[in-house]
Amino acid sequence: MAGRSWAYPGGGPVNPGDNKLDHLVADPAYSRGGVFRATLRPDGLWDAGLLTTEGSDEGFVLRAGDVLEARVRLPTETGAWPAIWTWADGGQEVDVFEYHPDNPDLLELSNRVRGGQRYHRDPAVAPGAWVDLTVELGARSVVWWVNGQRVYDDHRGVGRRWQAYVIVNLSVCAGRYHPAPDPGVSEMSYEVSRLVVRRP
Repeated sequence: MAGRSWAYPGGGPVNPGDNKLDHLVADPAYSRGGVFRATLRPDGLWDAGLLTTEGSDEGFVLRAGDVLEARVRLPTETGAWPAIWTWADGGQEVDVFEYHPDNPDLLELSNRVRGGQRYHRDPAVAPGAWVDLTVELGARSVVWWVNGQRVYDDHRGVGRRWQAYVIVNLSVCAGRYHPAPDPGVSEMSYEVSRLVVRRP
């Protein structure tokens, strides 16, 4: 499903309480084909792409034990906030990754279900770089790999009965925690060339 998620208040299209300038749109040009775009609107918000399995015909959910693999090209523009994450029933959030170009070598890896988090610094992580991500969503530990290297075991896990939808999107920062887009910038993007889920 494109352009709508209950991870946003009322299902969207905006979420200013989370310091976001996004205005979600269902336009395929903003998310389909793996390129997630955001463009500046006259009102100062940004039309932005989001895809989720929530509300889709298949209704696919991740389950404990699944392994998610993705290959992404990070954005270069200040204010860009790409992420792959999970959501269901007001929570169940695991952040496969979040990224902000103002911290150019840093990936944020988070298990918000049971409180694990790691700021992973890596010289291979940079604006415009391709990054391979693998996350094992274990009941007792969520494990992250970056470019084939095991970088974080949270030893918290998600619990045996956990399940959640997949969300892929490009948000835009409003400036509270990370800088807003530079003046004169009117478009940004990041690419997801591969996303697969392996189920044991």
